[in-house]
Amino acid sequence: MNQVKLPAYYSSLAPFLTGFERANPILTYHKLGARPARVRLKGLYLSGNLFSRQLEELRSARFTNGRLATWAKNARQAIITFDDGYVNVLRHALEPLARTGFAAIQFLPVNLLGRCNEWDVSHGEVPEPIMDVSQVREWLAAGHDIGSHTLTHPFLTQVDIKQAREEVSASRKKLEDLFGRPIDHFCYPYGDWNDSVRDLVQEAGYQTACTTDPGMNTERSSAFTLKRFTARYPSRTWKTIWSWLGFSKN
Repeated sequence: MNQVKLPAYYSSLAPFLTGFERANPILTYHKLGARPARVRLKGLYLSGNLFSRQLEELRSARFTNGRLATWAKNARQAIITFDDGYVNVLRHALEPLARTGFAAIQFLPVNLLGRCNEWDVSHGEVPEPIMDVSQVREWLAAGHDIGSHTLTHPFLTQVDIKQAREEVSASRKKLEDLFGRPIDHFCYPYGDWNDSVRDLVQEAGYQTACTTDPGMNTERSSAFTLKRFTARYPSRTWKTIWSWLGFSKN
């Protein structure tokens, strides 16, 4: 399959449509809703309205709900993923997902359920609550899925192999014990992985693992290094500002 050159970030469907028609896209989100003051990583927030519009665009283009378990089947499916398990996703994502017929998976740092993004707060980021066990159950009851994002969200290539193995394998068992369901999908925190970390994920029994590398996955892609497009606001160019103001540039 010939690769189509696509933008690194996903804001609207038009620049991606040709590529998405050739293979199933995987989109990733982090936080939905209003962005608090003094946030450092502004690109991790997306308004609920823009999220809804992105889903509506996919539905209007006849993309249907995709799952990571069937990522390799080229059937015009879009796979929606969220990293970190933020409460604001539970508040802002359930209604548009249900309305458009899409399901999503949340990758959870299981030891931080009911707490916050402590890995970012330690570096000066604004705290953002992570779902607790009852809220994760609400997410599951709505027809969505969960996967592992380790125990504590470390850089897996920067800890020793024993700790990395514990983060990868113990997080799976803990999620399975908490929620009584198989945990088949993993996501590398920060998109940080190497061959040794990838091998640990395979050994732990997962079926897939997601990176943060942008791009499409083909039939030759590894299930343990899946690429995803990060969804975010359009870049602030004069062209996009003009569009936001409701004008078209001839």
